[in-house]
Amino acid sequence: METEHHSTDQEQGQIQERHAQAQGSNGSSSSSSATSCNPIRRAAEYMAGPGPREACGRLGSLMPSCLRGSPSGPPPPTATRVHQVWPGRNVFFLDGRVICGPDPRGLILTAMATLLAEWIFLCYVVDPSSAHPALVSSASLVLLATVTASFAMAATRDPGIIPRNNNNPAELSLSSVEDGTTGSATRAPPSRFLVVNGVEMQLKFCRTCKIHRPPRSHHCAVCDNCVDKFDQHCPWISQCVGLRNYRFYLLLMCSALAFYAFILTFSVTRISVKLDAAAEVFSYLVTALPETFALAALSFMAVCVLACLLASHAFLVAKNETSHERYKGRYRSSPNPYDKGVVGNIKECLFDKLPPPRVDFRAAAAAEAELYFGSSVQPYQPAPVATTTTAS
Repeated sequence: METEHHSTDQEQGQIQERHAQAQGSNGSSSSSSATSCNPIRRAAEYMAGPGPREACGRLGSLMPSCLRGSPSGPPPPTATRVHQVWPGRNVFFLDGRVICGPDPRGLILTAMATLLAEWIFLCYVVDPSSAHPALVSSASLVLLATVTASFAMAATRDPGIIPRNNNNPAELSLSSVEDGTTGSATRAPPSRFLVVNGVEMQLKFCRTCKIHRPPRSHHCAVCDNCVDKFDQHCPWISQCVGLRNYRFYLLLMCSALAFYAFILTFSVTRISVKLDAAAEVFSYLVTALPETFALAALSFMAVCVLACLLASHAFLVAKNETSHERYKGRYRSSPNPYDKGVVGNIKECLFDKLPPPRVDFRAAAAAEAELYFGSSVQPYQPAPVATTTTAS
């Protein structure tokens, strides 16, 4: 009897255990069904993962396909342009279309002086009671437009920047002799010579640009560029003056001279009309016509400076020289191989077609150019037939 009672207790314990397991399975199934019926709870449990990255991935899988974005990821970034990695000090605008110098103070001062002179002329010099005030004002505005256009072309144009050498840096190491650099600081790079119209011209090596410069070029210390047919770095336009903007620089000087001479003429006429012979001249000008007197003084100084500068450049154009060559005395010991006579020199300077820019600043920069020199254009290479190399 005791054995039977013991087995009965065991059977009852097994039945109770099975019943508890059945209740647990029913509870889990009911909870899962409740979760499936509640979308908010389902999303919360679905996002509960080992880390935020997995949660974000699960949240993205819950979003509609139209909101998930492209499966290939974000679009590739825009290619780097040459002007964005150019090692010179120029400032670029409009995606490399406009090139300015590094220091805008001279450019701003010149523009403000021109606009202020025109404003004073229209407000205080032009007499409404004169014979043709509208014609005088229109003529001054036309001259101002000419000055502004030539000023913009000279100050924002590529002056003839020569591309830097962007070959393999191993070829440009300081131990390389062929490109002009040596391991020793005391050894000079080998010189190259170019024969132009029977005159031997030396091609100097630029350590900054790693090139042998063309004969008439020079490395500008302000803009940090080698410029073809370098004339000067003009602080009044904050830009180098070279092969591709020299004629616009001459046009700027001519138009500015005509503009300030026009203003000076009418300012002096206005002063002479208003001048009282009985009063002291200086005190009357300062007290009665201060604006006209200041404008006349500014115009007189501008006319004197521009006239002397324009006369100097007219002489250089007739000789086919640059200001830098004249200052260095480049042709004192040898004839000028570029001299074609007065008529030929003027035609070459003012009417010949300008060459295209050597550097396309809007082009995509190569990887090695971005890393080392910032240019994807090959450097200047002189003609091999007319070139000889000697060790200096």
